[in-house]
Amino acid sequence: MTNIENYFKVGTIVNTHGIRGEVKIMAITDFAADRFKKGAELQIDTKQGFLPMKVQSSRLHKNMWLVLFEGITNINDIEKYKTHDIYVYGEARQELDDDEYYYDEIIDSRVVDLDGHEIGVVSDIMTTPANDVWTVKREGKPDALIPMIDDVVKNVDVEQHLITIDALEGLLD
Repeated sequence: MTNIENYFKVGTIVNTHGIRGEVKIMAITDFAADRFKKGAELQIDTKQGFLPMKVQSSRLHKNMWLVLFEGITNINDIEKYKTHDIYVYGEARQELDDDEYYYDEIIDSRVVDLDGHEIGVVSDIMTTPANDVWTVKREGKPDALIPMIDDVVKNVDVEQHLITIDALEGLLD
């Protein structure tokens, strides 16, 4: 059995495209051009395990990646994988700059204020043109939306899954 902890989701096959076996992939990676380039090795989660696939060709079309995998020659070879997730093996992840994080390093992290008071746990990340916004689930309160900006996020300890923020006035209301 494959250990899923070593794999990271980079997209989902949302549909097929044409009869040659291309698929439409909704990417959830900042490195889509690298992830889906010719020769890239990806894994389809088949629910029975991972199916390794190599990209034969790809192109961006209407905010979706159209990908043809090696060995796939028609729609019948790939249609059964519609709605399945696409993963990359952990060692294939790129090194990030300081103050850049992969989603899985942030999701489920505890959030505290500068005094160490518990605020909640990051449950989701929204990407906006200006900056990412982290959704923080709070006990007995509505979710808080925390912008990933230097004025608010003061420290991210990936190892401890702990994020320290400056809870500016009005941020948690």
